[in-house]
Amino acid sequence: MTGRGVDQILPSPCDPAIHEGWMTSARDYVALAEAASGPFPAPVGFDYIWGDALKEIDARAPDLRVINLETAITSSGAPEPKGINYRMHPGNAGSLTAARIDCCVLANNHVLDWGPDGLRDTLSTLQRAGIATTGAGRNAAEATAPAALGTSTGVRLLVFAYACPSSGVPEHWQAGPDRAGVSFLPELGASTLRRVGEDIRRVARPADIVMVSIHWGGNWGYGISPRRRSFAQALVDRAGVHIVHGHSSHHPVGIEIHAAQPILYGCGDLINDYEGIRGHEEYRADLVLGYFLDIDDLSRRLKSLEMVPFRVRRLRLNRAAPDDIAWLHDRLHLECRALASHLRLTGAGTFRVEF
Repeated sequence: MTGRGVDQILPSPCDPAIHEGWMTSARDYVALAEAASGPFPAPVGFDYIWGDALKEIDARAPDLRVINLETAITSSGAPEPKGINYRMHPGNAGSLTAARIDCCVLANNHVLDWGPDGLRDTLSTLQRAGIATTGAGRNAAEATAPAALGTSTGVRLLVFAYACPSSGVPEHWQAGPDRAGVSFLPELGASTLRRVGEDIRRVARPADIVMVSIHWGGNWGYGISPRRRSFAQALVDRAGVHIVHGHSSHHPVGIEIHAAQPILYGCGDLINDYEGIRGHEEYRADLVLGYFLDIDDLSRRLKSLEMVPFRVRRLRLNRAAPDDIAWLHDRLHLECRALASHLRLTGAGTFRVEF
């Protein structure tokens, strides 16, 4: 979530005026972070917000880097009348290229915060930056098309993305034949599963690794509804999906390994401007995770899943302290155990899922 307060500390911020009932300036979110953690200089470099995460990512040298980008990238457009509107100035797209992001998932409840014009700006900016997109587009065909990403071994990763109303995505944001919008799933029933399966079969080759990225569920809480869980398992069993990448929750939730394929029900935020905001302290949303998945090229099954914990402080990712690591591990271990998976804390202060 690189908009609003995060955008304000980067070199080319948008007009800080926002349209919230409790805040009128995005700069107020910077002030909250400084009140919580102390002042920091601005503008900062494009790599600043990634902090210690860049070293951790580079040390693992992943073939591909995929994020859910939950903001519009625009300095124009009209704000949607929804109460909270995220945007990042196109001049700050360097915050994405600084981390060498390969693909931005755009099927979420903020990508159209500045209307269709803002979405078109977002798509054009990411295209100029050489970053693939999926989940939103200038029309339905573009919104539903997967991002096809090549790995160092020649295997393709296909990333499909969808947004659900349970995450706050309104139905009128659905892309149409001549209407910009998101790839929208109105419900999680049998007909929707068939539709996703057809989307995959039209494009996928036998050797491809298929990832489905879904914006679903509320912002807070660990509960996973039986319908959501059965849909995720059916994506693996019946639609040929190898990775389910869920998001919307502002904190990490449980992980399931089903038929040797990872289901991440809610990855939580990685970067946002929530520092200093009161409420929901019991979820420790300042503690976030980077996820590193190793998928076997031949079997397309999960070989390993490692998570690196960080703490957001001064709007920057910092390696989490031992006490914070222990708290997050113990909390997530309970949630994973309920899904028949086991979370192990390593000597390096990272988490591994054992299955």
